Amino acid sequence: MQDRTGLPEVHRSEGKSKGPRPVFTSILRGAAQKCPACGVGAMFRRYLKVADACPHCGEELHHQRADDAPPYFTIVIVGHIVVGLVLAVEMAYRPPLWVHAALWLPLTVILTLLILPVVKGALIALQWALLMHGFDPDAKEEVLQSFDADLAQASARQLPALSK
Repeated sequence: MQDRTGLPEVHRSEGKSKGPRPVFTSILRGAAQKCPACGVGAMFRRYLKVADACPHCGEELHHQRADDAPPYFTIVIVGHIVVGLVLAVEMAYRPPLWVHAALWLPLTVILTLLILPVVKGALIALQWALLMHGFDPDAKEEVLQSFDADLAQASARQLPALSK
């Protein structure tokens, strides 16, 4: 069976999809802030807060590790747009500095706030499509001991040596 995009249906088990994960389609779905698996459910439950699972298909999204990449790419994109416009306006009209400040500061803030969720959605969808950071349904979950547990074990081994 195929969905409305003409791609083969993705099968799910325990909140993890199995089957083909087309990268370009996934990135487009993520940029639209929709689930990369079904393209219907919302990826974010708030402005930049990723939902633990898709409300439509149940795909787990809590594995994502976007971290600092979305702000970095947003800065690069907005910087190229704004700097190009600043240079064009300066060369064409030579306005005073207060006009530049009045134009470009609000534009920079607005563009950043509009582009950031789009970039974050696309990056999370890319991680999903490439089976990164726990999105692989066949991968075993990594269990990492906390630093406190390691410290407690190390101090328990050293206590008998100190009492001698």
